[in-house]
Amino acid sequence: MDSFIGRTKELQTLQEAYRSSRSEFIPVYGRRRVGKSELITCFMKNKPGIYFQAKKNTARLQVKEFLKNAARLLENPLVEEIQSSDWKFILQNVVDQWRGDGKLILAFDEFQWLVQACPELPSVLQELWDRYWKKKRTIFIIICGSYMGFMEREILGKKSPLYGRRTFQIFLKPFPYHEAALFHPSWSLENRARIWFVCGGIPYYLESFDSLMSFETNIIKNFLGEHGPLFAEPDFLLREELRELHVYNAILTTLASGTHTLQNLSLQTGIVESTIGYYLRQLQNLGYIAKKFPLSTIKPGKKDVRYHLDDPLLNFWYRFVYPNMGDISFRGEINTFKDIIKPQLKSYFGLCFERLCREALPNIYRKEGVQAPFEIGEYWNPGVQIDIVGLRKDHWIDIGECKWGKVTSFEKTVQKLMQSIGNFPNLKNDTICPRLFIRDFSAGKRLQKDMKVHTLKELYEFK
Repeated sequence: MDSFIGRTKELQTLQEAYRSSRSEFIPVYGRRRVGKSELITCFMKNKPGIYFQAKKNTARLQVKEFLKNAARLLENPLVEEIQSSDWKFILQNVVDQWRGDGKLILAFDEFQWLVQACPELPSVLQELWDRYWKKKRTIFIIICGSYMGFMEREILGKKSPLYGRRTFQIFLKPFPYHEAALFHPSWSLENRARIWFVCGGIPYYLESFDSLMSFETNIIKNFLGEHGPLFAEPDFLLREELRELHVYNAILTTLASGTHTLQNLSLQTGIVESTIGYYLRQLQNLGYIAKKFPLSTIKPGKKDVRYHLDDPLLNFWYRFVYPNMGDISFRGEINTFKDIIKPQLKSYFGLCFERLCREALPNIYRKEGVQAPFEIGEYWNPGVQIDIVGLRKDHWIDIGECKWGKVTSFEKTVQKLMQSIGNFPNLKNDTICPRLFIRDFSAGKRLQKDMKVHTLKELYEFK
């Protein structure tokens, strides 16, 4: 993928900051593989600056590489020969030598590795910012990191030397489904939805899928082949951030299998309830799982909570790859996919489609001109599971049914939706609008009064 896709809002924000009349200090953070480095390097094109990607290395070698980049910017080979590991001296030297137009950008990527080698660096930057750079109005600092906990603690946290220095921040999130579709414009809408079901909106994962291969071949190549780019990706992600991998593997496998309550998670993993909460919070902080409550006009109780594996790639991997490692080794990736994984994909994609539809509902509201504040979620009780609930402040509730598979009986699908509405607690007697989300819709179908139908084509028309 040669061209830069999306991130229009973030790039515009950075461009406006670059044109401002003050120096800027901008943390950019988000989970691994989300595209932070690509955003920064795209923004820095044709602008004076140093993009420095730190590594797991000694302080001296980190400094040496930075000076090499600085020498190139300043067009002064002698800068590379500076014999010092003092970041304060080096950064002051580089800034003082720069004589260009506009703002000088100093972008520190993978900042956690710099701090690991030089723990005093945040304090150094704080002093330079407070005493010199803020007043110069020509310095543009970007601090970027993939460790969510590190960035929130060491850069954004109240105990950090850099707390309160940021002029604004960018929390980079995965692409929404309709922007993720831009990575494979030649594919059908169904296949673009499927790849989002599996990869979510993470650019690195989306780019791993070859548009010249079928969706199924891509699954085999990327996930099941020993050298596939996504075969060991979840293991890599967890090792970077967490310890006790065996515990997290147990929790994530259990979540992916369809277990969602705290009691059942504890029962199936063998981790006591008083302890499992800690591990769940760590996974929540990383954005890998979500804690959910049923959405209605009734305040939910603590026992109503469910935990869901919220990261699409982890969900797919722990559902289909991790439990079948033995089969992949013994039977081969093609047979494992054909005999074990493929028969389950239809029902699995059905659940994924529900999430896509919930993500699409705000776009539908925007198209319909809805001005009222709203919440979007799902609802459940022992007798009913409702795929989509749109709870609006204008005394309007949307209840949605999602069908990814072929609708063999439209009448039964409508009937199920109306039964769900009947089981929804509408204590304030708000107006309820039935909404049906399906892949395609043939004209001539009989609809319930005031029912709205949304097809996959419509959901992908939003920009």
